[in-house]
Amino acid sequence: MKSFLFISCFMFLSVSFSNAQKWAPVDQSPLDQIYFPANYPSLKVKGTKEPLRMRIIYSRPNKNNRPIFGSQIVPYGKVWRLGANEATELELFTDARVGGKKVEAGRYTLYALVNEKSWTFIVNKETDTWGAFKYDPAKDVCRVTAAVESLDQALEALTINLQKTDKGVNLVAGWDQVAATLPISF
Repeated sequence: MKSFLFISCFMFLSVSFSNAQKWAPVDQSPLDQIYFPANYPSLKVKGTKEPLRMRIIYSRPNKNNRPIFGSQIVPYGKVWRLGANEATELELFTDARVGGKKVEAGRYTLYALVNEKSWTFIVNKETDTWGAFKYDPAKDVCRVTAAVESLDQALEALTINLQKTDKGVNLVAGWDQVAATLPISF
């Protein structure tokens, strides 16, 4: 009886430890988020009076010595999720003007239609979607076209920055050797 108990306990612990040590692999395109105002969660803890205006959640793919724009990675003329994995999420905590067009507070997906000389940023009502495979233009809230800017230095990972302006923020998306800017005012 003692050996049966010992063997049972040993098997139970072996299975428990082996299951506990299985970890999901690290994603090649890590998830990131950016707030406006910048670092809002830490500012909130410090007692900031500035209201939270927006947040962007996106996955950051890497160049990895690959051609990016106009290639299989981001083809010209096709809607792109503006990142990797899940489509990029834009959350507005207050009504805003995106490229001069009124957009109500809420959660949206932010896509881009990339061309060689311009990007069209697309704010879409559909959320919690993977890639742009189920993109539905009937759910577009607005589209804003922005000129492509050449960068002096290539960005290895897709990067989205929020640059404060007098009226709000410029969302600047850059990767490889190009960037495009989407003005947002509050």
